[in-house]
Amino acid sequence: MAGRDRPRVQLRRDPGGEAGGRSPILSIDRSGAEARRTIDWHAHDEAMLLWSATATVAMSTPARDWLVPPGYGLWVPPRIVHSEKALRPGELCVVRFAPDLCPVSWPEPVGISVGSLLRELVSHLHDAEPDDPSRAHAELLVFDLLAPLPVNAIDVSMPADPRVRAIAEQIIADPGDTRDLAFWAHRTHTGVRTLSRLFARETGLSFGQWRTHVRMRAAAQHLADGRSVNATARAVGYRKPSAFIAAFRRSTGRTPGACLRVEPTTEVGR
Repeated sequence: MAGRDRPRVQLRRDPGGEAGGRSPILSIDRSGAEARRTIDWHAHDEAMLLWSATATVAMSTPARDWLVPPGYGLWVPPRIVHSEKALRPGELCVVRFAPDLCPVSWPEPVGISVGSLLRELVSHLHDAEPDDPSRAHAELLVFDLLAPLPVNAIDVSMPADPRVRAIAEQIIADPGDTRDLAFWAHRTHTGVRTLSRLFARETGLSFGQWRTHVRMRAAAQHLADGRSVNATARAVGYRKPSAFIAAFRRSTGRTPGACLRVEPTTEVGR
């Protein structure tokens, strides 16, 4: 995203009533995502909000990759070529928007903070009848609540080499996996040095740095869900809470305790 500026919702007004009473929301679909389910490269004519209720989904464009864990969403503009892969099974929600009525003008995919109010509004719109008088107001509130996440909050550098990508997907699916690079080298019949070079070349990080990056994102979600610091540390592969606390502080600038039950921040560029 150019300049790392805060993306904003820009409303296109319809003072003349050109929409003719049409809804800006075309559809809301809820479905189960099976692990390893892949949707190959494609694009939509309409904008889409992919929201993960309980699944973990990796989404890629030719230029960038995102990891969408439970409780987060990704706004995908019209005609953006992308692919999707479910790394952890669970429920997904996809909201599609009419191109000529959608008030959001972000030119690139944007991570979204899906708070409790936005979740309830989407659920209400999913269940409400088309002629429900509350729909119009609820739809406007949906756009008001599309709060961008901090830049790089859910994007993650995914390697393209199939050997390294398979390792990356396994770690994303289970951030608590403690197996080292030597194990993965043996598993993939690749030299340790070769894997190390591939990770650095394709992600810009060492294997250890990349795994910590993924673990801290998973940890933030566990903490926001109300899990204790000790339980979160174990879930993301740390035997000693003190080591986890130190790693979390280095990565986020905050202590894990400060993130307990906190909604994802809407501040960009922190």
